[in-house]
Amino acid sequence: MKAPAGVDPSTPSVARMYDYYLGGKDNFASDRQAAEKIIEILPNLRDVARENREFLIRTVGYLSEQGIRQFLDIGAGLPTQRNVHQVAQELAPESRIVYVDNDPIVLVHARALLAENDRVVVVDADVRDPAALLAHPDVRAHLDFSRPLAVLLLGVLHFIPDDDEAMGIVATLKAALPDGGHLVISHGSLGELSEEQESEGRQVFSRTSVPGTTSRSYAQVLAFFEGLDVLEPGVVPLQDWRPTLDQSLVREGKAGALGGVGRKADPQV
Repeated sequence: MKAPAGVDPSTPSVARMYDYYLGGKDNFASDRQAAEKIIEILPNLRDVARENREFLIRTVGYLSEQGIRQFLDIGAGLPTQRNVHQVAQELAPESRIVYVDNDPIVLVHARALLAENDRVVVVDADVRDPAALLAHPDVRAHLDFSRPLAVLLLGVLHFIPDDDEAMGIVATLKAALPDGGHLVISHGSLGELSEEQESEGRQVFSRTSVPGTTSRSYAQVLAFFEGLDVLEPGVVPLQDWRPTLDQSLVREGKAGALGGVGRKADPQV
């Protein structure tokens, strides 16, 4: 793959590393090397990445069936099979999707792929500045915040290591949700790691563009949904959220992820 102008292929990208975990080809040698080092620490990470993609498919499908026709996918990553727009528009062709990322390669690939889909836009913005993201003119032009929509934070918040910052990001996004809107979160939740393994992982991610990475507990992930009605089955391992097949890839004690969907209740009459 040729690097677009302004992209340093020697600096690993978490988006391209995720592409590698999923078996994609939109990555450089630096991404593959960094990803393999993380896989040495967390051997079933590829399984977790696949579970995250299946969680996306199930949650977007469910929300589409409930009548949601607008999706804001923050930290969308590189396009791969069964993206948000494919799942949503298969059920409701009129669905409108905004993909948000700040990785130059993600933006180039997504815009090229979606050039002829006028119900999908790609926005360059950073989750770490949610107010600016929400105020972006392309976001506001494409989505109607007076009508129900879904905000997706899939595999994003564990790259915000500061707990207060992560909670602040989510609080800003929740405040922007209209009545009947939904928040979907998946978040890394590790098993027991040695101090040496944690240190090795931090060293790998320190060479990427993200500020770091952190695991959060069930209670911490649940706290992101404060003020929302958490849909059944609650915050659970990704493979346990309304599974459609036997999904048992992630084993206790290794890398895993938790996820859930919250709904902003309509005001009481």
